[in-house]
This record gives sequence, structure tokens and C-alpha cells, in this order.
Amino acid sequence: MFPFVLGLVALWFIFRWYKETERVSNKENKYVYITGCDSGFGNLLARHLDKLGFCVIAGCYTEKGEDELKKTSDRLTAVHLDVTDSESVRKAAALIHTLVGQKGLWGVVNNAGVALPSGPTDWLTIEDYKSMLAVNLYGVIDVTLSVLPLIKKAKGRVVNVASVFGRISPFGGPYCVSKYGVESFNDSLRLNMAPFGVKVACIEPGFFSTNVTNTELVKDNLRKLWDRLPQDVKADYGHRFLEKSLEKLDERFKQFKDTDLMKVVSCMEHAIAAVHPRTRYTPGWDAKFFWLPLSYMPTCISDRIFLRNGPQPESSVL
Repeated sequence: MFPFVLGLVALWFIFRWYKETERVSNKENKYVYITGCDSGFGNLLARHLDKLGFCVIAGCYTEKGEDELKKTSDRLTAVHLDVTDSESVRKAAALIHTLVGQKGLWGVVNNAGVALPSGPTDWLTIEDYKSMLAVNLYGVIDVTLSVLPLIKKAKGRVVNVASVFGRISPFGGPYCVSKYGVESFNDSLRLNMAPFGVKVACIEPGFFSTNVTNTELVKDNLRKLWDRLPQDVKADYGHRFLEKSLEKLDERFKQFKDTDLMKVVSCMEHAIAAVHPRTRYTPGWDAKFFWLPLSYMPTCISDRIFLRNGPQPESSVL
């Protein structure tokens, strides 16, 4: 019985692999809008899709990012975009409407995101949450809604970059909150758009070496959060907590961080270019074999693992 089941599973994987190799045609007539193209995944994806023949519209927050991408090719269009500013989003959408005309927009990739500030929940203020949600969640929704009529016209794609930490929350702060929100928006949008022939995919990366996971920036963020804490909260945690947290950051990033950004970019490209894209992609060995399986475990088990492997406050009762 077991060999039979194993054979069926193998056949299913072969069939899925074959089905997923088919790519869309007429790439030179398909426009793809990408946010957060100044660096990291967005920058690589813009260059990669341009080489494949797509008409790329790269949203950049800085002039430097725009200028560098404009040198990539004559076909690529770089535009200024601040996803937290609805007027900026509206202007970019108006430009895109002019570029794509009656063809519509083939794809939008909501890649722009930030990861700081991040720390224990009682180290943060509501403003810390608002600033990150404005980029990671409201920005995703605003950009999507601004071009959704054009996507529907082309029966195209929406690709939302969430995180495996939209499935499980091993640390406090607004990052996981924002990514859980992206997951929810993605799921409802996928169902709403299915009748119109629009495919919606979610990318859930693990730890990759980008500005978001820059060790020094993350550690500097923790120190700044600590320095602004009231004395009673510092007393609850103890100064040793900060030292241990910084040590754990180094340890975790060395253990989990992947330097091959193309693992994520390849998933994004497949979601845009495949005739039969997946609904979810989980690039990164840590996401596939640690974080995602852990997210399916009973809460008592995942909580125990996190609490045992993290620093404890000085006044801890555990």
C-alpha cells in the first residue's frame, strides 16, 4: 500500500512540475508594476522581468533608485512612489493608465516593506505601529485598489509579498501584525477576483539578506527603543535582557539568513509569468522546514520553543 501511495505522490509532483513550466505569451505587451524597487527583491525583480521581455514599471521611493533603474533599459519605466501617500499612489496609477491603455495592466507586485521598529510590545508606541502599517499593509491595499480596474481588464495578476511571519509571530511589534494583515487581504482578494479571471498570489519568504534584515540596523533599533523606555519598564526587563537580545539576533541571523535573493525573485517571476501560478510561495529553507511547520503545531508547543530559546526579563515568573 505504501509504495502505491508514494507512487501517486511522485506522479502528482511530476504533473505539477510539468504544469507549472508553461509560461504566458506576448510578454513584450504585458506591463508589470512593482513597488519598492530601490533595492532588494524589488530591484532584482525589475531587472529580471525586463530581461525576460516584460514592460516593467518600477516604483521607487528615492531619486537614486529611479536613476539607477532608468539606466537598465529603454523599455523599463521608473516612477516615484511613496506607498504611504495616497496622492503619490494616485499619480503613479494615472501614469500607468496612460502607459497601458486598453490592454490593461498584467501584474502588480506589492513588494515595498519595512521591518523597523521591532521589539517587545511594551517597548513600543501606537505611532510605531502606525508607521509600519502605513507601508506594509495600507500601502499594499492602496496600491492594489489604485490599479485593480486595469488588472481586471487584462485578467492579470496581483502578487503580494507577505512573510512567513504572517503565519507565526515569534517576536513582538508591528511587523508580524502587518504581514498577517497582508495575508488576510490577499486571501479575500483572491476569492473576490477569481470570477474575473484575475489570479492572486502571496509570497511568504523566510530570512533573506536585504536591508530589512540588516543586523546592525536591527540591533541599533533595539538600542534606541531601550534608551527611550521609562525606568520602570527597564527595571522589569533588566539591562542583561538587552545584551542577551543583541546576542540572540546575531545568532539567529547567522543561523537562518539566506543570501540568495533569486530564490524569492524566482517565485515572484513565476507568479507573474506562469500560465498556472501557485496561490502561495514560501521561499527559503527556514520558512519551508522550520517556521511554516512550527505554525501548524499546537500553540503550547510553539510558545514553549520561543520562550525557551529567547531571553527572559529579570522579573520573569517563568
